[in-house]
Amino acid sequence: MKDDLGYEVSDAPVKRVVSLVPSITETVAQIAPELLVGATDYCVHPPDLDVYRVGGSKYPSMDKILQCRPDMVLANAEENRKEDVEALREAGIRCWVCFPRTTVQACDSAARMIEALSLPQPDWIETAKTLWSAPAVTERRAVIPIWRKPWMVLGPDTFAGDVLRRLGVVNVFDDAAQPYPKVTLEQIRHKTPDLVILPDEPYRFTDDDGPGFFPQTQCALVSGRHLTWHGPSLLEAYDLLRRQLRID
Repeated sequence: MKDDLGYEVSDAPVKRVVSLVPSITETVAQIAPELLVGATDYCVHPPDLDVYRVGGSKYPSMDKILQCRPDMVLANAEENRKEDVEALREAGIRCWVCFPRTTVQACDSAARMIEALSLPQPDWIETAKTLWSAPAVTERRAVIPIWRKPWMVLGPDTFAGDVLRRLGVVNVFDDAAQPYPKVTLEQIRHKTPDLVILPDEPYRFTDDDGPGFFPQTQCALVSGRHLTWHGPSLLEAYDLLRRQLRID
């Protein structure tokens, strides 16, 4: 089989899995938690997940991953470094890399990854695919900061951007040259958004850290997990984000 980047992955049996992506960890844990032998420090769903921790997503410990003796490591092209995946492959470990940039791609990607693990397909995939395929009416022009030191915002061709588009939100930085451009407050204000969307990850924006920079614009604090994770959380994300964004 081929992963999202077109890399051919052997279909040999998989009994031990290390996941380097929180949403992928949640996906596998929901179906076959016994497969997971390792995960990152940021893999916090399900809350009772009890596996060996291998460090962060960007800089996991290669030694700790190897200590898990995985048959397959699950990664994401944006969240994990290419050099780490290549090093694992050179060590003889199969890697499956996901890279969905739309909600529909996320459902299809999850289905193929689950097939590669020889697991049964969960009901949430088709349900979420149908839910997120519903047409949306454009209602808001928004900027979506994802970091504050320095300021970075959501740009074009991202999974989170597609999530918002399907909720009726136009990203005012969709014309940027890269997916996550660094900007200034002046550049944000120049775009004249009518909404500032502040997620709680990767940077944790709060009532006291975020809205104060945009006193003349409506701000909405949203769940970063539901905005950026491409797993079972997609089911509840649709209604939750609509409520947080105050979209009827």
